[in-house]
Order: sequence, then C-alpha cells, then structure tokens
Amino acid sequence: MSGSLVCVGTGMTLGAHISPISQSHIEQAGVVFSLMANGFAQKWLEGMNTDVRCLQRFYEEGKNRNITYNEMVDTILTEVRDGKKVVAAFYGHPGVFACVSHRAIKKAKAEELPATMEPGISAEDCLYADLGIDPGKTGCMHYETSQFMFYKRNIDTSAHLILWQVALAGDKSLGKFSTGKAYRQVLVDLLLEHYPRDHEVILYQAKGIAIDAMRDEKILLTELVDAELFMHTTLVLPPCSTMQPNEAVLAKLVAIDKKEERIKNGPELSLVL
Repeated sequence: MSGSLVCVGTGMTLGAHISPISQSHIEQAGVVFSLMANGFAQKWLEGMNTDVRCLQRFYEEGKNRNITYNEMVDTILTEVRDGKKVVAAFYGHPGVFACVSHRAIKKAKAEELPATMEPGISAEDCLYADLGIDPGKTGCMHYETSQFMFYKRNIDTSAHLILWQVALAGDKSLGKFSTGKAYRQVLVDLLLEHYPRDHEVILYQAKGIAIDAMRDEKILLTELVDAELFMHTTLVLPPCSTMQPNEAVLAKLVAIDKKEERIKNGPELSLVL
C-alpha cells in the first residue's frame, strides 16, 4: 500500500484553533509527527492518536538548523515510504515559518508519493485580531528579521512593518536560539534610517493556551536593544507617515471614468436628438 503525507496546522491557542479536517487527519493517521509550541500541546495531541512522535529532539543549541530540518524531513518520509498514512502536525500554520513541511511535501512529490497541506491559524492571524490591525487599511510588509537585515529591502513607512523572529536578529550561523545586544543594535540602526528615534513599536506574542495573556508591549524603537525577546516574539512597527497620492495614476483613472461615462450616455443622447 502506498504511503501518504498530510501536513496540518493546529493553530496557535491550544485546542481552540484546530480545524475539523486537521483533527480528522490526526485521528485517522497511522503515525503523527509533531512540532508543538509546548508540552501541554504535545500531551493534547497525544490524546488524539496512539502513535505521536515529537520532532523537538532534533533541535540542539549550536547545531545548524538546516541539518535539523533535513533530519526531520527524512524521519517523516521514512514512514511514508514504508506505506503508512503519515500526518505531520505543526503549531500555527504548517506552511508559515515551517520549512520542514514544504521540504517534506516537495520531496514526497518528487518520489511520486501523495502529499498535501491543510492550513491552520497562524501567529499572523492572531496578530491582526489581538492588535486590531486591518492589513487592508494601509497595508503590511512582513519579513523574517535576519533576512531583512541581510538584504536591501524597500520600506514603506506608511504601512505596518512586521518583523518575525526578532530574537534571532542577525544570526547567520543558523545554530543560535537568540542573539545579543550588539546584533539588535545593528537592526535598530537600520530601522532608524527610516523611523524616528521616539517611534513606538510593539513586541507581540500570541497566546499558547487560553489562560495565557498575549503580549502587546509598547516600547520605543531605541529600547529594543535591551528588551526581553523570545523565539516567538514578533516586532511590529506601526506607520510613521501617511500614504501619498499617486497623482499620475489617479489622473489616468479619472480619464477612463469620463470615457466610460461618455460611452454609457452616448446612445441616449443620440435618441433625444
């Protein structure tokens, strides 16, 4: 019998965010591999299936995370190749900051093994709800913090700038769980090229369990260097400028509107004459 792989998301808040289809996949799986946010979530998952195997054991301080991720992928695919119905469960969304799922699905498909993904509620979804941000109002830019530092990116200060994994700012080793103040200062200096020193930013962390309090700590941008940061801390920079009208485009649209109005009213005017 051919094996299969489904990567599912369990959401951010324990037990509250999982979708019916993801829960069904977990309950019916031959084996479940898990990457949960905490031990409570792991125990909860183990209550849905008798064969749940935690992938956290592959993480080691100083070990390159690419090696860790590839080991996880190989462990998952070994069971798929063995003909089992495999589910890989990730907290949050299985495709957001979760390269293991993408690598596993890509590798499975290359071997002509069935592999799919089911979405989950991510930290981004929680962020919009908890902080009251509508991405459709002024727009949002999202970057992984180190990638934002390593490459030249365009910054629109009239939109929200959201930097993920800020605790790992500037890490090129892929082996650290956090970086120090010197690294954060480089990030702050980069941001100060676009934002004022007294710009208020938000340190955000979604709730892991229902009784937790989400973190929405407001600090000045320059205070980021000494702030308490964790692997799941997200930095949110609200806009510091207003959107500027694109007069050239607006003029073109006005001209199109007038032309369409003339076409619409043309036949009626002819009949009157």
